[in-house]
Amino acid sequence: MPHRRVVTGRSQQPRQRFAEELRTLRGRQGDSLRRLGEVLGWDWSLFGKMESGETLGGPEVVEALDQHYGTPGFLLTLWELAIGDPTQFKEQYRRYMTLEAEAVSLWHYAPGVLPGLLQTAGYATELLASGGAEGEDLARQVEARTRRAELLNGKRAPHFRTILSETVLRTRLQDATEQRMQLEHLSRAAEQSNVTLQVVPEEAGLHGLRNTAVMFLRMGDGETVAYVENDHRGELISESASVERLQRRYDAVRDLALSPTESAKLIVRMMEE
Repeated sequence: MPHRRVVTGRSQQPRQRFAEELRTLRGRQGDSLRRLGEVLGWDWSLFGKMESGETLGGPEVVEALDQHYGTPGFLLTLWELAIGDPTQFKEQYRRYMTLEAEAVSLWHYAPGVLPGLLQTAGYATELLASGGAEGEDLARQVEARTRRAELLNGKRAPHFRTILSETVLRTRLQDATEQRMQLEHLSRAAEQSNVTLQVVPEEAGLHGLRNTAVMFLRMGDGETVAYVENDHRGELISESASVERLQRRYDAVRDLALSPTESAKLIVRMMEE
C-alpha cells in the first residue's frame, strides 16, 4: 500500500484533501483519467471533476477507487469528512446528504421545523433532544448539523430557497434567548445573495404541502430529485413524474407566501415581540 498521511477529523479543508489524495494516488499508479474510466466503468470526466474538487462523487465510485488503489476504506473516510461526515446521521439520510453536498440549487418547504441548513446550535440541541438524543451522541449530532450550514457559504455555494410555514417561526423554544438568536440568524441568512426566504402566513389556510417537508435538489447535470420527510422516515424521489407533481404543489405554496421583503419584516416584528 502506498505511503500516505494519517486521516484525522481535524482537517480544515477536507474537500481539498480528498481531491489531493485522488491526484496523488492516480499519479503513483500511472493511470490516465481515460484509463481509470475504462478500468472502473465510469466516465473518465467524473474522475477529473473529483480531482479538481468540482464534485465529490458518490460512495460507490469512491469504494471502487479504494479497491483499485489498494487503500481499503481510506478514500471513503476522506470522502465522508469532505461531505460533512454523513455517518453521524441516520442511514436513510446518507444518500440525501451526498446529493445535498453536490446540488447546484435547493428549494425547500418547512411545515413545522426549520431546515437543518438554517438551524442554530441552540435550536438543533432542543430539537434533537426532543427526539431522544442525549450526551455525547447529542453533541455529535448538533455539531454535524450546524456544520452543514457551511454549504451555503463560499464561492460555490448553491442557491437556497426556503419557504417556511409561519408555525415554524412561532413554535417557541424553552429558552427565549435561544429563540431570539435563531430569529436573528434567519434574518442574517435572508440577506445572503444566494438565500431566498419566504413565509406562508397562518391565514393562507390549507394547501398541498401542509404535512410534508420537502427539499428539491437540482444537480449539475440538470436532474432534479426530491426528498420528502416526516417525523418517522424520509424518502428520496427521483422518478420524474413524481418530482414534477411535487413541484406543482410547491409552486402553489410559493404563490401563497409573503414576498422575501415582507417575510423579512415579519421576522423582525417577531424579534421585537
